[in-house]
This record gives sequence, structure tokens and C-alpha cells, in this order.
Amino acid sequence: QLRLVESGGGLVQPGRSLRLSCAAPRAITSVFNTYDMAWYRQAPGKQRELVASITTSRQTNIADSVKGRFTISRDNSRKTVNLQMNSLESEDTAVYYCYAQRGSENYWGQGTQVTVSS
Repeated sequence: QLRLVESGGGLVQPGRSLRLSCAAPRAITSVFNTYDMAWYRQAPGKQRELVASITTSRQTNIADSVKGRFTISRDNSRKTVNLQMNSLESEDTAVYYCYAQRGSENYWGQGTQVTVSS
């Protein structure tokens, strides 16, 4: 089983930046490297949606709603995946979840709250 721990959320003003991190502290590095990783978010009253994903070969996919503002990266040696969020908007307010997938296996983190408000 892959345990995912998110960090970096908080309250930020519109236009500012935040960096979310997702770590798999108990995973063996070679095992973490075999998972495709992603960030999802869920705003109040809305369905969970994909924000960004990165494959084991570092191919990335960014949702249109955040393209040009958010980037995803992974550091396999540290077993982390990061989401850099720039030019944040109130519409980005949500709980952000880390997600890992390998074949039929999939795991979720517990989520981290991001609130964009003045």
C-alpha cells in the first residue's frame, strides 16, 4: 500500500503563489518511481476534478482551467510530487488531493485545504 501525505496548503491572497507537496515517506524509491502521480481538487458542492498529472516518464497533463498558472513536477529521489500554483484565483479554492496510480492500484492522500481570499 502507498501512503501519501500532502502539505503546503493554506490561506493566500489572490494573485499570490503556493507550492503543494505530496510525499510517500514509507515507499521504497524504486517502487514510487513506478506510479503515475496526479493532483485533484474538490471545491464545496462540486465534483472532484483533475488538476494536473505526471507519468513515470514525466509526461505532464494540465487542466485547461489552470494551464499557464500551475505546474507539476516529481522528484523521484525524494519520493515527492509537487504542484506549483501561481497567480491564484478565488476559483482555485478547494481541497487538493494527491493521487497515485499503477495499473489497477490507486491511492489517495488525505487532502490539503487551499483557500484563496483577500
